[in-house]
Amino acid sequence: MALVSKLPSSSSSSSLTQFRKPLNPSLKPANSIHFTRTSCSASPFTEKHSVERYQRDKWVFKNQLDQNPPENHSNFSTRDYEIALQLPELKKLLEVLREKREKGGDDGSGKGGPGNVFLVGTGPGDPELLTLKALKVIQSADLLLYDRLVSNDVLDLVRPDARLLYVGKTAGYHSRTQEEIHELLLSFAEVGANVVRLKGGDPLVFGRGGEEMDFLQQQGIQVKVIPGITAASGIAAELGVPLTHRGVANSVRFLTGHSRKGGADPLFVAENAADPDSTLVVYMGLSTLPSLILKLIHHGLPPDTPAAAVERGTTPQQRIVLAELKDLGDKIASEQLVSPTLIFIGRVVALSPLWPQSQASSSSSSKKDSHLMGHV
Repeated sequence: MALVSKLPSSSSSSSLTQFRKPLNPSLKPANSIHFTRTSCSASPFTEKHSVERYQRDKWVFKNQLDQNPPENHSNFSTRDYEIALQLPELKKLLEVLREKREKGGDDGSGKGGPGNVFLVGTGPGDPELLTLKALKVIQSADLLLYDRLVSNDVLDLVRPDARLLYVGKTAGYHSRTQEEIHELLLSFAEVGANVVRLKGGDPLVFGRGGEEMDFLQQQGIQVKVIPGITAASGIAAELGVPLTHRGVANSVRFLTGHSRKGGADPLFVAENAADPDSTLVVYMGLSTLPSLILKLIHHGLPPDTPAAAVERGTTPQQRIVLAELKDLGDKIASEQLVSPTLIFIGRVVALSPLWPQSQASSSSSSKKDSHLMGHV
């Protein structure tokens, strides 16, 4: 089995064996972390070491969390420590599913085949933006592997008896590597499970869904993709910004702010992207935005180009910064926006009713109408 053979085994090394001991105050693994208690008012998404995350995934930490609820101690785990704690329950579930497959399900024919993997886009955060098909699959799933940017409100739609497993990534902390996620999906599909892979936005737009699909199909696993509203569309609608508009923007380009090798520089797209007749939408671009702005202006994009940054778009915790391109970085820093923040650059941003000049124009028009009405 892929999971058993390729993921670290709790008995494969002395360093992991010790992690199977019950948690206690004297057990402080290297690089141990602190639990943080969050609430929906603090973040609409799954934060990496929140108590809520471990309560949601309690089944896979069953023995340790039953004996030592996380709120009762300050140290929990490193990434490897977490994986070591999860392995017993993951293996147990695999065995149950394998036995069921070998018996051939209810008819006892012994002809059970591999399961399917569903790559499901959950949209930018607002559960009302889910597609009907996504909701149907989510509510019928037995096992769901979910990312950080699947909102808590969406996860609340999962059946109470379904099993959830967090595989999210944030800067500096990957609960699972991409290769480990591949192996988890493969392992459960091989024993006949229908696995749902939940991703924020659309699974095939900067979601690495294409990599997962390619890997699984090469292993003979059927993959079904259920699209979601990508953040660019959902958040633009929230702002009242048309991504394209006749006479203003004749194209739209989605960019990733991440460099594949990390660092402060975005991918080398600034020269081609500096088109005043196009709308730019930058995903995952907070850390590299200052460099991107300089490159765009250097390659000819006007410094006064309207721009917007939206943190946690479409959720109750949404925050918006509007500024000209040359000032956007400073305003984001001043407001201390955090990930996830989506960035819009282009003249269409000025069409938003939230753009300062639009509000001033609207206020002026209202005063004028009121004045005219007074003379009727």
